[in-house]
Amino acid sequence: MKKIVFATTNQLKLDMARYVLEPLGFEVIGQKMKNLPEIQAESIEEVAIYSSQYAHRELKCAVLKNDSGLVIPALNGFPSLYSNYVEKTLGEDGILRLMEGIDDRKAYFLDVLAYTDEEGNTKTFESKSWGTISKNKEGNMGIGYDFIFIPDGQEHTLACFTDEEKLPLFNCDAYSKLGEWLKEK
Repeated sequence: MKKIVFATTNQLKLDMARYVLEPLGFEVIGQKMKNLPEIQAESIEEVAIYSSQYAHRELKCAVLKNDSGLVIPALNGFPSLYSNYVEKTLGEDGILRLMEGIDDRKAYFLDVLAYTDEEGNTKTFESKSWGTISKNKEGNMGIGYDFIFIPDGQEHTLACFTDEEKLPLFNCDAYSKLGEWLKEK
């Protein structure tokens, strides 16, 4: 079984990687890194690439890094790569205020995986998990935007689901593409 070192402190991201990659024959090893810098950039992809290359240099091995963000097209893509900062400052209530009077409530989580191999070459994979922004916060089991994001095909926000129930609600194409690419490598 081939090993993948995944630099993350997010248990749900680690669980998602294992959920998809272990059946494909990969062992996913979580590696917590303190003070992993997160640069200001133009795109989520740039942040993921930088973080993956940084982790590669620090750990001296092939490494996977994920960066993600909530994208709301009706808000010109906001908060996108600023999702973490916006969640800490405006929070879900702030997003709901920004969405007042907006009928188009479509949104998606953009996940970008950046895999840096032993030689320092990086390849990215992305997926989008579509849904809508609710009109009110709902639920009691979640972090970040879980209280206002309703996945496509569901009637309730992510915060109404356990972590195990959440996994199949996300588009995991990026992890599947990574697994297939690594098998061919």
